[in-house]
Amino acid sequence: MTPQATAAQDVAMQRPTHILNAASNLLGIALLIIAGLNVSHIADKSFADETAWLAAVCLASSCLLSYLSLRRGEPGDRFEDWADRIFLVGLVMLIGSIVVLAIGNR
Repeated sequence: MTPQATAAQDVAMQRPTHILNAASNLLGIALLIIAGLNVSHIADKSFADETAWLAAVCLASSCLLSYLSLRRGEPGDRFEDWADRIFLVGLVMLIGSIVVLAIGNR
């Protein structure tokens, strides 16, 4: 095996780990936003709560798929691809939740 192929395989094996770390951290942030909105009683007045819940579901799904990809250990696994896609959707939803909260509290 050439050094380039070994390096490419190492990068491919690190990708699910990066997705898992980032998704789990952002899941914590989404849950913190949900808790903060509920404690401050803004959840009833804003759509940000529902958007943050959708982000949390997407990020939790991304964590699960990324974990399954790590367990299988096959680079380019379909679980890894779906974890990446769902992570991006969750990230956009989390940003959308913050935007809805910022616009709604003007």
